[in-house]
Amino acid sequence: MPVEATGLFEYAWLMIAIPLVVAAVLLLGGRVTNSWGHWLGVLGAVGSFAVALALFIQMLGAEVSDRAVQVPLFDWIQVGTMDLSAALLVDQLSILFALLVTGVGSLIFVYSVGYMATDPNRRRFFAFMNIFIAAMLTLVLADNYAVLFIGWEGVGLASYLLIGYWQQRRSAALAAKKAFVVNRIGDLGLLVAMFIMVAMMGSLNFTEVNQAAGGVGAGWVTAIGFLLLLAACGKSAQVPLQSWLLDAMEGPTPVSALIHAATMVTAGVYLVVRSHILFELTPSASLAVCVVGVVTLLAGAWIGSTKDDIKKVLAGSTMSQIGYMMLAAGIGPAGGAFAIFHLFTHGFFKANMFLGAGSVMHGMNDDVNMRHFGGLRNVMPWTFITFGIGYLAIIGIPPLSGFYSKDHIIVAAWERGVAFGVLALLGAGITAFYMTRLMMMTFFGQKRWAPDVHPHESPAIMVVPLVILALGSAALGMLLNNSIQTWLAPPTGHEPHAYRLWEIPWQGWVTLVLVLVGVGIAYLMYRGEISYEQPRTKNPIVYIGRNDLLADQFNDAVFVRGGGKLVDGFQAIDDLLIDGGVRSTTTLATSVGGAFSRLQNGYERSYGLWMVVGAILLSAVLILGRLG
Repeated sequence: MPVEATGLFEYAWLMIAIPLVVAAVLLLGGRVTNSWGHWLGVLGAVGSFAVALALFIQMLGAEVSDRAVQVPLFDWIQVGTMDLSAALLVDQLSILFALLVTGVGSLIFVYSVGYMATDPNRRRFFAFMNIFIAAMLTLVLADNYAVLFIGWEGVGLASYLLIGYWQQRRSAALAAKKAFVVNRIGDLGLLVAMFIMVAMMGSLNFTEVNQAAGGVGAGWVTAIGFLLLLAACGKSAQVPLQSWLLDAMEGPTPVSALIHAATMVTAGVYLVVRSHILFELTPSASLAVCVVGVVTLLAGAWIGSTKDDIKKVLAGSTMSQIGYMMLAAGIGPAGGAFAIFHLFTHGFFKANMFLGAGSVMHGMNDDVNMRHFGGLRNVMPWTFITFGIGYLAIIGIPPLSGFYSKDHIIVAAWERGVAFGVLALLGAGITAFYMTRLMMMTFFGQKRWAPDVHPHESPAIMVVPLVILALGSAALGMLLNNSIQTWLAPPTGHEPHAYRLWEIPWQGWVTLVLVLVGVGIAYLMYRGEISYEQPRTKNPIVYIGRNDLLADQFNDAVFVRGGGKLVDGFQAIDDLLIDGGVRSTTTLATSVGGAFSRLQNGYERSYGLWMVVGAILLSAVLILGRLG
């Protein structure tokens, strides 16, 4: 049970309030803030990080039983027996997310000062980014599903604003709309799950729902589990709701870094881990989480292996890595801790690589086609070194962070089932292939850029965040390998097992072999000359990967054109029964009113006649009644 907030915890709400106030100043201040608004935007993220860090330090000094703290804000919903307050929950899980969102977010904000230096609407960009930070913090710090839903929708709104930030480009406007619409499907799942919780458990508070879940029918708990999974698929771009993620690369690169590393796509993993007690009560929903995770990790790797757009390769990589986290979250308490471990390390090396891709774009006139790069390690040494560290971390080369965090998931997957273990191992090998392909096409080989392009290193304000993120990508795995399991034991129910720093199970050795095989294949395929234009292919595997696994074609055939007939049927029923019934009632009322209106003609003799007729009728009724 969470304890009542005291001391610094009473000010936990400042983590959300600071970026919201900054966003309001930037949006309402107008052109007055143009010259300094970007630095105020950075201050919003840094100030929120300072509060999160102070709370984390205070939490370190508290007893384990006192580390889950409830911070009441105000009375909110009082209906029948349900009394739901707006409150925050600062515990071991939420504080890690707060540190990731604000810490990595602050570095992205600093980087953005340089990246967006020539954008005339930079002030608006930083306002939207602060809204994004505030919404994600509301989501992860919520004490109940209702407050979480407010943050959930806020994240959706902020992503819409930022993906479509360059709204003058039709592709960006359509990508923002697509992300918004696809996420509404997942949001419906969360909303219906909340309805069931209220109906069957009488509460939306995390603690009360967990306590009441054991007394609810298994069918209802299973329904809640599948609906929460649907919600997670939408926000975390998991199959089958993944189609929006690659189009979201239309937004500025710092937005991509924030979405993929610290905010939006991690929300689904958080939801499943936070609801772990519900999933423990429904094996079928837990199995579904594992299946979705393993399918997505392979689907993302497939897409990443075929794309030439550097940002879309990284987007496919995010799909795949979040798939690993979902797989772990579905395994149970131990998997939940490993999922958050990988989520935390992934936040650093994925932000590092996305910002590194932005640095490449900055030096290549915003070109994203890797076929137009080549040999950039010589002209962009800092970008190459920092990106290279992120690359080694994500493919799992020891002792970098991904080696520790991802290998724990592979071992846990193997213990969950041989099929899950084999497919997780396969995903590691494919990850090594497509990430090596990216490195070879971008930083090695002969230069392939156009004569009017003059690649150059990014300014210091962009390079310094890359260096810090690269250091985190290198060291966090070793630093957190054991401590994060102990730290997350209370909120995840995991019983930690101490690992020696260089303890490698047999699955780890197999993973390393497959990683080296993937690296070798990519090296042999891309060490030679690479064509400037993308060659046409008859290979169906490559074709399907380049077209995002035909997700858009499927959605168009089934839900747009095929679904259009279904919609037309519903429209006909609506016109006939619902709208038709309303129109019939209106027509009847109008007709009756028109008939009576003819009696109101203004002639006294007419009124007198009707009075006589009425008196005769009334007398007849009375006489007949008396005779009867």
